[in-house]
Amino acid sequence: MRTLFHFPLCPHSRAIRLVLAEKRLSFEVVVERVWEQRPEFLMLNPAGNLPVLVEDNGLVVPSFYVISEYLEEAYCDRPEVSLLGRTLAERVEIRRLVSWFETLFAREITNRFIDERAIKRLSGRGNPDAGALRDAYTAMRSLMRYVNDLAETRGWLGGSFLSLADFIAAAHISCLDFLGDIDWRRVPAVRDWYARMKSRPCFRPLLTDRVTGVTPPEYYTNLDF
Repeated sequence: MRTLFHFPLCPHSRAIRLVLAEKRLSFEVVVERVWEQRPEFLMLNPAGNLPVLVEDNGLVVPSFYVISEYLEEAYCDRPEVSLLGRTLAERVEIRRLVSWFETLFAREITNRFIDERAIKRLSGRGNPDAGALRDAYTAMRSLMRYVNDLAETRGWLGGSFLSLADFIAAAHISCLDFLGDIDWRRVPAVRDWYARMKSRPCFRPLLTDRVTGVTPPEYYTNLDF
């Protein structure tokens, strides 16, 4: 069975889970606490980060970027589920947004909230840093406005069709939503777009995720929120 090593609050892992399910590729998941640095896991991926996909034939595919490109190349016989677009311009725009979420958005917002609100406690690194959380909230106001502009002016974030940009964005935003850190009143277009993403069958397993010691808000699983 195809296996994905992941952690429930890892947005990169969530994105790959969404993509695998959207492409109707069966897989099982293994929760990996990367801070434990298990030797067996480091043998699979010496970089020690998530996610890691292990194919039925033993092929090890590490990291979000490599896995997402691999899935597009390895399962390209079904063009109806291509998530990178068909024209060069479409592919450039989708990759631009994926990179934006995986660099700026992750660094300034998602990584800070996840680390301070969950990983520090789980890994025994102490209490949240109030200053880091303030910085994350400040960054969120401007960066989420940009996402709201995209959702307001396009059918999907990357353009007129569902793409990898939507899945990586939904993965990051679902982690923030799990932690209860989004003021949805400020970003109504993002809320409507996210409701559409949550309604997709591929999203249902993510809504059942739970992390010890972290309780999501009551509306987290609601499709209409």
